[in-house]
Amino acid sequence: MKKYGLFAVCLLAAAMLLAACGSSDDNSTSTSGGSSSGAASSGSKGGKIAFLLPESKTARYETQDKPLFQKKVKSLCPSCQIVYSNADQDASKQQQQAEAALTQGVKVMVLDPVDGAAAAAIVNQANAKKVPVISYDRLLLNSSPDYYVEFNSPQVGQIQGKSLVDKLKKDGKQGSIIMINGAPTDNNAKLFKQGAHSEIDKSGFKVAKEYDTPDWSPDKAQSEMEQAITAVGKGKFVGVYAANDGTAGGAIAAMKSAGIDPKTIPTTGQDAEVAGIQRVLAGEQYMTVYKPIQPLADQAAEWAVLLAQGKKPTDATAKENNGKTDVPTKKLDVTPVMATNVKSTVIKDGFWKPSQICTGAYKSACAKYGIQ
Repeated sequence: MKKYGLFAVCLLAAAMLLAACGSSDDNSTSTSGGSSSGAASSGSKGGKIAFLLPESKTARYETQDKPLFQKKVKSLCPSCQIVYSNADQDASKQQQQAEAALTQGVKVMVLDPVDGAAAAAIVNQANAKKVPVISYDRLLLNSSPDYYVEFNSPQVGQIQGKSLVDKLKKDGKQGSIIMINGAPTDNNAKLFKQGAHSEIDKSGFKVAKEYDTPDWSPDKAQSEMEQAITAVGKGKFVGVYAANDGTAGGAIAAMKSAGIDPKTIPTTGQDAEVAGIQRVLAGEQYMTVYKPIQPLADQAAEWAVLLAQGKKPTDATAKENNGKTDVPTKKLDVTPVMATNVKSTVIKDGFWKPSQICTGAYKSACAKYGIQ
């Protein structure tokens, strides 16, 4: 009986040893066949990925960036978890959200900063925990993020400025321009402004009044435009540079309130928001800049999954100096949109559906340009 008991104990011990070995295999990271070290693999286990956006006043963040990024991550890494937060244009709130994400053990942080300089503290904290940081859309300044994906920001401003100048010259206009720029805390706003000035300053048109708009707020843009109209006078300016569709909406509202027909004052924009596209079709806003969000979100998601899997992206094609280091960067092109090419750009790409644009008073404008 003692022999049988000893034999049973040995069998039990052997079974436990085999089970332990099998458990180790199940928890190991695996990759799908044929994937390279530089490509994200849907078969690899991931982890938590922080996706931190700056504000919600600009419609694209909640309606485009967030769902597109989440969808791409899940397609590449079903086991990855996304820790999402929106800072509502509050740098201190974003700092707290980032700290909370790091406490939750995120493996990667994708960060679109409220304030590119203030967010250096977030990057430093991530660096200390060896958490890679992807600078998303806006450059993180005076710190060491690992990668940066953006739209070509100076190009955006150049397109806006050139479109405005070309339109004014085509119409034979002479006079001054009012500039409603973006948030002073946003490095991209500075680049948009630089790009616009590179075209406007050599055009012969004088900038009569210029404002930087806190928080990209349409309400503040409207107030700035009201001040400009009072200072410059009705009929004394011929065009408006507005840095995005939100500020354009504010400027146009101010002109209407002052009895100025916005159809006579070409106004720029950016982001191809629904309201912006509607105004473009109706002739109240001259143009906007279409920045396809999907390539931006997809690129950030691909890099985030690679980094979560312990791999390094290899397709950054440029470098951007942020005041401290040259950050490996991917720049994405943008497209100017006027009424004549709404159909062939944002509608064709599925960025917006005709049913979203062609509502109420805008149905006739859509019909004019063949959008149904």
